[in-house]
Amino acid sequence: MAKSILQKEKVCLVCKTTLNLQKHHVIYGPNRPKSEKYGLTVYLCQEHHTGNQGVHFQKQFNEELHQWAQMAFEEIYGHELFIQEFGRNYL
Repeated sequence: MAKSILQKEKVCLVCKTTLNLQKHHVIYGPNRPKSEKYGLTVYLCQEHHTGNQGVHFQKQFNEELHQWAQMAFEEIYGHELFIQEFGRNYL
């Protein structure tokens, strides 16, 4: 399990609370283990994770996280490895 390359502090990415935090794997589904391996995770409070304002119900928020994760990954590992590992381009 790699440390997040997207977030240094254990606070909700959106509202900065430290209450009711949940780890969100930015690239999920069958790629969830790779998200964990490469540190493509963020902390979100329950409302911003699975609540009405959450990433799982807000398409634009989800897309922005995917793009941010890809850019951060590519700064470290490069574009080719991102495509090889995750099979698509979010940018």
